[in-house]
Amino acid sequence: MNPSADINIEYVARLARLALTAAEQQKLSQQLGDILHYVDKLKQVDVTGIEPMAHGSPVFNVWGADVIMAGFSVDQALQNAPEQRDDSIVVPKIVE
Repeated sequence: MNPSADINIEYVARLARLALTAAEQQKLSQQLGDILHYVDKLKQVDVTGIEPMAHGSPVFNVWGADVIMAGFSVDQALQNAPEQRDDSIVVPKIVE
């Protein structure tokens, strides 16, 4: 089976908003086909009795301790603000 034969590269490129040349489409078609072929190989592995996990090795308490540190002063925080008013950064309104 050739998985790349079923891939509509123009459709995938349009969804990703990519403008691809014919050579890039051919290369992407081959690469996506290789990925799908590998996924098919992974589907053949017997995983009966294997517990799903988020990490390859155990991870415990990955958060660091909360430490109180001095923050920016108002002047430092506003230093690079393109527009400011009343000690605040002015941003464009995005919600009506």
